Amino acid sequence: QVQLVESGGGLVQPGDSLRLDCAASRSRFDSYVVGWFRQAPGKEREFVASISRNAYNTRTADSVSGRFTITRDNAKNTAYLQMNSLKPEDTAIYYCAAKRHSSSYTTKSSRGDYDHWGQGTQVTVSS
Repeated sequence: QVQLVESGGGLVQPGDSLRLDCAASRSRFDSYVVGWFRQAPGKEREFVASISRNAYNTRTADSVSGRFTITRDNAKNTAYLQMNSLKPEDTAIYYCAAKRHSSSYTTKSSRGDYDHWGQGTQVTVSS
């Protein structure tokens, strides 16, 4: 079992940057595929980005491609979401998720693929 804790959210202006951190509770973090999802008020939780166990492969949603980057540091049991050129429509609660997986190269983009979730961190983009 792994516990995930997100941090780094806040209130920023359009065009600003933020980095979200996802800290995992256990040392075998490199056994897990990691994803970031977000949920805006009144909307479904949607996929943002995913990274494979070995960080070789990443996948991002079209809505954030070119602006958001997912990375991980397995030695620190932490994954990151670097968000640049933020827009008001990026306002949401951002969740980190993890799934233990046998393949080192797999990414996952569906909510149902993940069985460990953090509590979320609020990101608000407003002028």
